[in-house]
Amino acid sequence: MTFTGNDEEEGLVVVMPAPLLGLAKEDLKGDYVKLGGGDDLGEDNRFVAGCMSASSSELSYEGNSRCWSLWWWAKLVLVLIFVGVLAAVFLKWVGPFFMDKEIIPILNWETRTFSTPVLAVLVYASVALFPTLLLPSTPSMWVAGMTFGYGFGFLLIIAAVPIGVSLPYFIGHLFHHKIQSLIERNPKNASVIRLAGEGNWFNQARAVTLIRISPFPYIVFNYCAMATGVKYGPYLLGTLIGMVPEIFVTIYTGILIKTLANASQEQRFLSAPQIILNVLGFSFTFVTTVLITVYAKRRLKELQRDEELLLQ
Repeated sequence: MTFTGNDEEEGLVVVMPAPLLGLAKEDLKGDYVKLGGGDDLGEDNRFVAGCMSASSSELSYEGNSRCWSLWWWAKLVLVLIFVGVLAAVFLKWVGPFFMDKEIIPILNWETRTFSTPVLAVLVYASVALFPTLLLPSTPSMWVAGMTFGYGFGFLLIIAAVPIGVSLPYFIGHLFHHKIQSLIERNPKNASVIRLAGEGNWFNQARAVTLIRISPFPYIVFNYCAMATGVKYGPYLLGTLIGMVPEIFVTIYTGILIKTLANASQEQRFLSAPQIILNVLGFSFTFVTTVLITVYAKRRLKELQRDEELLLQ
């Protein structure tokens, strides 16, 4: 049954179904009743209206969440396709040309000049000393991958990392005030670096791990870490854990470079299974690195927000 009422002041006509109004049959004096203002509505009417509003909000939230999830997966698939095509183009055309001009001559000189034990010593020394001299050690990690593979290459690099991050840490004590003044000039990065020195031993190690995984410059943090007040134990442990993804990525890159160099030197093309495996491996490595980096950046932002709330 439908009810309508004329608002005497506004001249409006309101039509609503009787079940929604919660009116009893004995209260009806015909097919129509006059409705009062919002205050005349009973508890039942307000309850029904509230339920309808809540249900509408929940449905809207669930719909938006579902659409966002689908859009995120669609973007991930597009990124994978793009990376796969890029890797295929590199393996087919760019890689061989680059190998013939640059990589193969370097590899030939390396094998003629140094023996395997000497290369191991050089890789270890460069990973241990280059960060102190503000020089990148990534090429040395590539050599470790090309020469020693995942097993011994990883052990060689991870054994040299403690020296490479400890020397700048202790040298930084000599320039403590200078480093602090340089950090203060960049408040955005300073807020990230300070997380390493906040909290207990576990919180410091976690913050250092996330900073190492994030895109924050490796060499810069080596010297800036001591200015945050982080203890040496959590600094070293967080560094070793946070460096693991980067070490595997650089070793894989070195192995891939060697595979392409051998194929180019022997004047042969990679077989279809080799191309597929290399493309899949490159795509997986790229996506995994991006996901880990995004997660680390998100966790750092959460830690920053928590720290700001505590300071308020």
